[in-house]
Amino acid sequence: MFSRMLGLMVPYTGKLGARVLTLDAGHVVVELKERWAVRNHLRSVHAMALANAGELATGLAMLGSLPPTVRGILTAFEIDYVKKARGRLLIESRCDVPEVTTDEEYEAVATITDASGDIVSTARATWRLGPVPMESP
Repeated sequence: MFSRMLGLMVPYTGKLGARVLTLDAGHVVVELKERWAVRNHLRSVHAMALANAGELATGLAMLGSLPPTVRGILTAFEIDYVKKARGRLLIESRCDVPEVTTDEEYEAVATITDASGDIVSTARATWRLGPVPMESP
C-alpha cells in the first residue's frame, strides 16, 4: 500500500515498480525486481533504474529520520556500478542524522545487492540539511 501511495506522489519513481519492504526511522529496504521495463540492452537492470532505486532508499531513510524542525534537499548524487544487476535486488540505506542546528551537508549511502548477496552498486546521496525557518508573525 505504501509503495503504491509513493508511486502516486512521485510518479517518476512509481514507474520503477520498487516495493518498500522496511521503513523505519533511518533504515529502509527496497526491493526491485528485474523486469522488461527496467532492463537495458545488456539484459540486466538499467543503470538509471539502479540510481533511481538508490536515491529512493537514501531519501526515505534520510527524510524518515529528520525531526519536523529540520528540512532536507538532495544536492548531489553518485553511484558506482560493480557488476550487472539481475534478478531480485535489495536496496538498503541507513542514516543516523546528527542534531541539526545550522545548514550542513550529510551523506546517505545505499547498497544494492543481488539475490546471492553480491553488491551490484553503491549509491551516495548528499543532502543539505537545515532548520525549518520560523514563520514571521
